[in-house]
Amino acid sequence: MAETIAQLDPMTEVAKATGGNLSPGDLAELMAAFTEVTTKLERTHEQLRSEVSRLNAELRDANEALQRSRRLAALGEMAAGISHEIRNPLGSIQLYTNMLQEDLSQMPEQCEIVSKIGRAVRGLDEIVGDVLSFAREVQARPRPCDLEAVIAQSLESCCAEISGSVRLEIDTQHSEIECDAALLQQALVNLLRNAGEANRISGGDEIIIETERTQIQRDDRVESGIEIVIHDRGDGIPEQVIERMFNPFFTTRAAGTGLGLAIVHRIVDAHRGLVEVGNHSDQPGAWVRLVLPLRQPVVVVKSDVQSVADLRAHVPHAGASPIAMR
Repeated sequence: MAETIAQLDPMTEVAKATGGNLSPGDLAELMAAFTEVTTKLERTHEQLRSEVSRLNAELRDANEALQRSRRLAALGEMAAGISHEIRNPLGSIQLYTNMLQEDLSQMPEQCEIVSKIGRAVRGLDEIVGDVLSFAREVQARPRPCDLEAVIAQSLESCCAEISGSVRLEIDTQHSEIECDAALLQQALVNLLRNAGEANRISGGDEIIIETERTQIQRDDRVESGIEIVIHDRGDGIPEQVIERMFNPFFTTRAAGTGLGLAIVHRIVDAHRGLVEVGNHSDQPGAWVRLVLPLRQPVVVVKSDVQSVADLRAHVPHAGASPIAMR
């Protein structure tokens, strides 16, 4: 055993090569080389540990996203069944309400009571519509779009619900994006309404919308993207609310279904993007950031078989969890 160890000892081999005589200079050079190799090994080890930690974090995030998708799918199926059962009797109630209004047209007080019933029915029908919209599978049909125009149309749709001013900081040099304009507009309207509500409650007087080019880090490639950030001047969002705000049916309001942000999340997922939420550290208010890739995979339909292929870059793991990088 001792002979084997001696054979493996690099110092022994060096001693043999030098006839057993090592000068102080040789020994210093040898120790310096040994120290350099050891330092490199330690640095490599730390890099490997850091990489393993990063991959574990990405795997955990991907598993959480997968579990969330499965829960949302199951919840969506249940909600769709319940909503259909509710909508049928609501239609009958609305029909009878309209008939009563015609019969009581000469009786203003009674007609007003019937009108209240009709308004309540329409409110319930809107809630059912939100549930069905959430339950429906979101399939983006991307087309080349002008992001600035989509933002302008979104503002026009909800301008009555926004108090104060709106400041646009649009990167006009990089405004073209492939997206489903109708779905993206729906997501932006939901976020703008929330920002307007936050300002109204706290007395905030400004909403800021900014866009900026960014990079999306996927598993083995970097993809060009664009981020849309909406800032409000409200009271901010508590941390416990941020953790749950995209869960379906979660709301902090007295009225509403709590499905608006859940639908936003599904729309962004359909575009292979991500949503981030936070509070400003140096001023009042919160921000919501949508990160979307500039280009979307092309859907190719052959006979009855539908396959998705990215004709620009045939890269695997196209739907992997992205990480936004400035």
